[in-house]
Amino acid sequence: MTINVNLKIFLFAILFYFTKQIEIYALLMFFAFIHEMGHLICGLLLGLKPKALKIMPLGICIEFSVIYKDYNKKIKNGNVLNVKKMILAIAGPITNIIIIMLYIFCKNHIGISKEIIYANLLIAVFNLIPIYPLDGGRFLKELVHIIKGKKESIECINFISNACTILLTMVASVGIYYYKNIAILLIISYLWILTITENKKYNMKKRIYKIIENS
Repeated sequence: MTINVNLKIFLFAILFYFTKQIEIYALLMFFAFIHEMGHLICGLLLGLKPKALKIMPLGICIEFSVIYKDYNKKIKNGNVLNVKKMILAIAGPITNIIIIMLYIFCKNHIGISKEIIYANLLIAVFNLIPIYPLDGGRFLKELVHIIKGKKESIECINFISNACTILLTMVASVGIYYYKNIAILLIISYLWILTITENKKYNMKKRIYKIIENS
């Protein structure tokens, strides 16, 4: 398994350090790692093989190798691989929710940490946003693939990702204005980077589909 580190992570760390939020950033990155371990364990249980681990400014991402025999097991307009990807996508947020429940359940024995609950809740909610390639976007894409087909799933998730990013930017602008919190600005900037990158991939796929239809 290869390991890739996005150098922007150091820029984020510096910005959080000078804004006196480095402890929060470190806590978020730690539980983002635990979040990704949930994906890893789930992937191994599903028979998938880890291919690459990417360390990014706002989290960690594990990529798995495709099991081609799953393509042959059809489910409506998709296949078994789509179902596995849906389960894999939801495993991360569920891991964070389990951590929250464990801390609340064990509060009389170990004491309850609001920071730990806040960090895991933030990671779970953030990843459930239906913006591809976040977990929520991945889950929705595979679900639409099964119901409508691959082409429709790509079109649907691209539209929803753009709409959600614009809506969140409008809401976040109010938060940035009132709270002067650079973390909100960094998160929105990161979402725009993801959205713009996926838009480029979408436009390329759309041109390919058009060439195939005209051939």
